[in-house]
This record gives sequence, C-alpha cells and structure tokens, in this order.
Amino acid sequence: MRILQVLTYYRPHISGLTIYVERLSRGLARAGHQVTVLTSQYDPHLARSEVLDGVSVVRAPVLARISKGVIMPTFGVILRQLLPQFDLVHLHLPQFDGAGIAINARLFGKPSLLTIHGDIRLPGTWFNRIVQPVINLMNDIAGYNVDRIVSYTEDFARHSRYLSRYAHKLAVIPPPVEMELPSPSDIADFRQKWRVSHEQHPLIGMCARLATEKGVEVLVRALAIIRETRPNARVIFAGPHRNVIGEEAYARRLQPHFDALGDAWTFVGSLQGRALSAFFASCDVTVLPSLNSTESFGLVQVESMLCGTPSICSDLPGVRVPVQTTGMGEVTPVGDASALAEAILRVCDNRAAYVKPRDFILQHYSTARTVSEYEMLYQALIRACASQPNRA
Repeated sequence: MRILQVLTYYRPHISGLTIYVERLSRGLARAGHQVTVLTSQYDPHLARSEVLDGVSVVRAPVLARISKGVIMPTFGVILRQLLPQFDLVHLHLPQFDGAGIAINARLFGKPSLLTIHGDIRLPGTWFNRIVQPVINLMNDIAGYNVDRIVSYTEDFARHSRYLSRYAHKLAVIPPPVEMELPSPSDIADFRQKWRVSHEQHPLIGMCARLATEKGVEVLVRALAIIRETRPNARVIFAGPHRNVIGEEAYARRLQPHFDALGDAWTFVGSLQGRALSAFFASCDVTVLPSLNSTESFGLVQVESMLCGTPSICSDLPGVRVPVQTTGMGEVTPVGDASALAEAILRVCDNRAAYVKPRDFILQHYSTARTVSEYEMLYQALIRACASQPNRA
C-alpha cells in the first residue's frame, strides 16, 4: 500500500503524537508499504524532504506561527501534488489543516481516516475565544469528510464530545509502544551521569514536554509534600523543557519553583533508546499528572511499565486506561497534589505488589499489534473505495 500520513509536527519535534506517527510509519515501512509523511518545516534548518528510517518526509515551509499552530501557504499545493501518488490518506488531529486534508482526499477519490490524539483546548484569552470555535469547526469538517476515525481507547471515545458525533465511523486501535530493556551498565551510566544515589528515595520520574496540559505544577506541589517526611525525595524530568513551542510563558511561571527545589528537581533533556529506558528503570515510580483531555493516553506510562517501573496518572478518560488495564500503578484525581503525593509513597513503599511481567504488558501494547490493526483497516477502506468509483 502507498500511505500518506499528514500531521503538523514530526521528528525531530518530540511529543506523544509525533512518536506515535513515527512508530506507526516505521512499522508500516518495515512491513513493505510505501509511507510518506507530510508535515511542517517548523524549523527552517530542517530539510524540505528527506528519508528517515525508510519513511519519506516532506515538509511545507512555515510563514508564521500562532501559538502551537503554523501557517503554511504552500501546504495545500504540496498536498494536491502528492495525493495522486497514494492509495490512502491518514491525518492526525489536532491539526488546523485537517479539514482541508479531508476535503482534498475526498475530491481526489482517496479513502481517508483520522486518528484523534487529544482535544484542543486553548487557554482562555480573548484571542483564543475567537480561535477555538474555528478549530472546532475545522475538526468537524474533517470528521464529516473522512471515512473512519480512530481512537486509542473506548474510554476516551465514550467521553469525547467530538467522537460522540461520529460513533458510526469509530474504530479503536491501541497505540504503538516500544521500549528496549536497558542493560545494567546502561542504568549504572545513567545514575552516575545524573548523580543518582540510593539514598535519594523515592526517585520520581516524569517524561513529557514542559507543557501546560501535563500538570507539572501538580508534581511540584506533590514533591514538596513528600519531602516533609522524605527529605531525600527527588524528581528527574526527561523531555523538552526549553523553548517548547507555545509554552514559553508556562516555563517562566514555573521556573521559580524549580529554582527553589534546587537539586531535588533535575532536567535531563530529551532521551532516546537505551538512555530513555535507563531513565525509566532507574526511577521508583513515574507520574503523568495531566490536567485535561488534550492528553488522551500517555505512551510514557506503558514505556515505564515495560522497564519494570509502575506509573501513576490522572483520572482522565483514556489516560487512566494503561493503569486500569495492567494494574501497574494508580489513578489519582485531576490536579490533586496531596492525592498524588500519597499515591507515590504508597506505590514506592509497596512496589512489588504493582510490578507486572514485561510479557504481560506486551500482550496489550506493542507497535506490531498497532501496525497489524491499521493494515487491516487501511485495506478495508481501500476495498470500499474501489467499489464506489464515483465517491468524490
């Protein structure tokens, strides 16, 4: 099959959405399919086109940026040039261009689907109150024009206002998760590099972008509570934390709190491969204190579990599913720092009761399973489209 994946940000940008599409695209390419990703040239230093791990990447130049959104005047032209070459179009929300992508796919007679990775909820400024209804309308146009809509979980789909309007198009496919095990030397190197001692307990990990919806301030407050009785407690934060697109003001607001914590809060930057798995394996517990439905799952929870480390998350639709499915962690009320602190101590003090075998986690989540289920969905859509030659 010839598959066109379309999303606003792709590698080297790091987010759950980009990692999802990267893993899916690489898996499809390994299975013998032709995969192209159409995305933004959000950094002018990025190549306009290149091949990464067997996946062709085409980037449209960015004229301007509005918060996390981008304006790409030539995006539609590039899309229409590419469409005749593909059997199917797979777009990913949130992205402002979703409506135009879905309409063009239909005009070109191409089957299309979208995967919903989370809702867009802009901060409550006067400008965003104007923009939000426009985004909602664009998402509805996309949903109306695509053939199928994919959600990570039934839980998120049941609670999503957007998905409730398109229940007849819904398919549920678990996300692609992969995480290689670190060697003892990988873990030792990580602990040495970041001066992690066994006296620092509990060692709490968070892997995310420093972004508003992630609820980092909830963990900051929880750490302060924990340190009242466990003064050696420490947080290690892995992921982008400087110059995160659209999150500059959020970072400035939290910086005094990080400064006050000193060595009890460490940023280690973006990690990949065995450095990332060594991070997960070094922690006593990891947390995902997300605040709203812009988070629909949290791949990092499963990655942590695959390294033998329990995870604690917010009680949000979709986000709570990995813990509920595997039992490897706890779910806490959204924004409740006291409850998060209590759960961290409870899990760390009884860790053996929460840890599950790696093979058990892999039964539920793996890239191979995700790729296989998408292949079946793609094939069904292509066959259905072929039987309706006048569908455009």
